[in-house]
Amino acid sequence: MLLSLLKQEYSVLSERQIDQLEQLLPEKQQCTEKVAELDQQLSQADELSDLKTQNWFIEQVAKLQQLMGECQQQTRVNQQVVQQSQLVIARLKSELLQSRGRSGLTYTAKGKPAINDKGPGIKA
Repeated sequence: MLLSLLKQEYSVLSERQIDQLEQLLPEKQQCTEKVAELDQQLSQADELSDLKTQNWFIEQVAKLQQLMGECQQQTRVNQQVVQQSQLVIARLKSELLQSRGRSGLTYTAKGKPAINDKGPGIKA
C-alpha cells in the first residue's frame, strides 16, 4: 500500500498536480502511522521471540524489509523530483526578477535574488 502511494506521489509530482498531491499526503501519512503502530505492537508481542525462530516468520520479515527498501528508494526518487522542481522555480523567479529591472535587482542575506523597491531614498 505504501509503495503504491509513493508511486502515485511520483506521478503527481512529475505532472505537477498540486491539488492531487494535497489529497495524497494525508493518505501517505496515515499509512506510515499505521506501519509504525503495527511495528510497535509486534515488538511488544509476548510470542515475538518464538516467532523469530520460525521459517515463515523469517521469510515474511525478509519480504517486508525488501518492500521497505523499495519504499525508501521511491522516497529518494520523489525527493529528487521535488528538489529539481524547486530549482526550476528558483531559476524562473530569478529570470523574472531580472527582466523586471536590472537596476533594482539585489540579493538577500541568503544570496537569493530580490527586487529593491524601497524608493529613491530619504525625503527631507
